[in-house]
Amino acid sequence: MARSPLLPIDQAIATALTPFAPLAAESVAIAEAAGRTLAADVTAHASQPPFAASSMDGYAVRAADTARCPATLKIVDEIPAGKVSMVTIKPGEATRIFTGAPLPSGADAVVMQENTERQGDTVVIKEGVGVGRFVRPAGLDFTAGQVLVSAGARLDARHIAVAAAANWPTLPVRRRPRIGILASGDELVLPGEPCGPGQIVSSNSLALAALIEAEGGAAIDFGIARDTVTDLKRVGEAALAAKLDLLVTSGGASVGEHDLIQAAFGELGLDLEFWRVAMRPGKPLLYGKFAGLPLLGLPGNPVSSLVCGYLFLVPAIRRMLGRTPERLPTIPARLGTALPENDERQEYLRARLTEKDGELVATPFANQDSSMLSPLAAADAFIIRPPFAPPAAVGDITAIIKLS
Repeated sequence: MARSPLLPIDQAIATALTPFAPLAAESVAIAEAAGRTLAADVTAHASQPPFAASSMDGYAVRAADTARCPATLKIVDEIPAGKVSMVTIKPGEATRIFTGAPLPSGADAVVMQENTERQGDTVVIKEGVGVGRFVRPAGLDFTAGQVLVSAGARLDARHIAVAAAANWPTLPVRRRPRIGILASGDELVLPGEPCGPGQIVSSNSLALAALIEAEGGAAIDFGIARDTVTDLKRVGEAALAAKLDLLVTSGGASVGEHDLIQAAFGELGLDLEFWRVAMRPGKPLLYGKFAGLPLLGLPGNPVSSLVCGYLFLVPAIRRMLGRTPERLPTIPARLGTALPENDERQEYLRARLTEKDGELVATPFANQDSSMLSPLAAADAFIIRPPFAPPAAVGDITAIIKLS
């Protein structure tokens, strides 16, 4: 039977993203919201500061009383932070004031204490100030109704700080996507387990879980399935019971006698959308649904699996969380080495980044074998080579995806 042509990668990504939409919102305590994705705008309930406040320890005064210095003023009150003075400052008067305290009525400036000398119940102003000096006006930081953090933001310490200052005890965030991970292969063992003849240590599930968690999803590991239809069906049924948003498999998606993903999930009603994509690494990638659950079948080679994770899994998570951009952005760089003509598959070359004359330079590793994780771990970026790209010379502009 003739194989179907390879699917262009942009078409494959668009197809794989079709079933996903932003997940429902839930409310979480602000102390637990870091790393979550905001489902609605955070707006200011009130202005901050809610009153004109001193930005210095010193004396609240009428600026006009300091026009000629030294000036001696009578101290009529003391205002620490948290206290509101009932005194109105009259000509020739001042109040002792501390940082953050509300400015008393009648005062329009603050003289910092370094420019004063207290003498009993009076203070000598040594250096004059203008109106508004060392005063934080009401609403300086933000005003009531102002949008402080927009929906879709991945909440970090900065967002938590401003939301807390705006008096949000809880925040509306997207539910975390529940993504199942299944590795398949008789040759696989977990890290730390005895490794028999012909076996290798499995890394794909751990790498994909780290990628999912880093993007804000919840990874559910279903372990390693053996190369039998029975074992793969068992895990498929467990995945359906787990109420996942997406199941990701690694291995078993190719055409060998032991590549059984299509056969096993076919018995569970798999509706295959596509199989085999015009990309390198990652050609034997499949996507479909069974019992309504999206299934992304990644290749077993470690680099292929993770590259497909960046290109397919990351956008799916971001769409479910309502984040933009969905796909990892591309930026230009200059090539650090010449590259030959490319074939029909879009290629993603692991590369190091350096800088020359203020421009990024991307130099691919010499060996791009899809089983080699050490170049991927050392890489700063993927160089993108479109299908049938002509030969490229040192210094030519190329598109890259930076890896953080």
